[in-house]
Amino acid sequence: MKFLFFLLQMDRRIVFVLVALAVVAPLIMPLNLPIVVGDKVRRLYDAIDQLPARSRPVLVSVDYDPSTVPELQPMTLAVLRHCFSKEIPVIVTTMFPTGAGLARDAMETVAKEYPNLSYGTDYAYMGYKPGYSLVILGIGENFQATYPSDGYGTPSSKLPILKNVKNYDDIAIMVDFTASAAYEVWIMFAHQKYGCKVGAGVTAVMASDAYPYLNSGQLEGLLGGLSGAAEYEKLIGAPGTATIGMDAQSIAHILIIVLIILGNVAYFATRRHREPAQTATPQQGGSA
Repeated sequence: MKFLFFLLQMDRRIVFVLVALAVVAPLIMPLNLPIVVGDKVRRLYDAIDQLPARSRPVLVSVDYDPSTVPELQPMTLAVLRHCFSKEIPVIVTTMFPTGAGLARDAMETVAKEYPNLSYGTDYAYMGYKPGYSLVILGIGENFQATYPSDGYGTPSSKLPILKNVKNYDDIAIMVDFTASAAYEVWIMFAHQKYGCKVGAGVTAVMASDAYPYLNSGQLEGLLGGLSGAAEYEKLIGAPGTATIGMDAQSIAHILIIVLIILGNVAYFATRRHREPAQTATPQQGGSA
């Protein structure tokens, strides 16, 4: 009974410490908790995995900023690793000015893991291009006219990977990673107008908004939040920060649930033993 009363009176700072430990401990010592791959993630994986080596390029658009890196950067890296491991050409771009450095870093990070692939032939970074909808439409008409040079200033005409890329007909699939409704613009123009296959990776809170596009077939597949990134890492057999992050997230969620249950049990179990509050009754007095 003393323990139950302790729970009811426990200092909130103890809860903060417990949550901090639940998050930090799995990051230091990964638990490798089981990850179940969902259909929406597998669909995107299959759409890319069925492409042959040296096929038409995959277009990856990094449309997010540093605030959503923990959720979106791991899935970007996972998809790039999938393409690089199968020697599928990759073209990386961004429609967000804040995404330029993130896109370049993601590409360069994965490229270091595959020294047998070369820039310009197997992958290319086109950088940031302002105009968003106009850029997406421009790719459908003339890719090299829309991107006369890559993100490093090299003329597009000198990049072998772009030699046979005229428009969306020469793109196998495009995948948009975003924390906004940017993927809807790609669907609207790249898919609906030009028939390009579109996949997406979004933050967890946005995933439900994308389900109608997935169910209608307008999205080839969908990665939602850190769990989506972890599922993709499992499919490609390359556990990364998302897999480790899911350990921390799962343990923290379990801790919170346990504390809620214990708090309610303690409240109802001790209710009968708590004395009702005494209310002072003013004494009535009279004057002689």
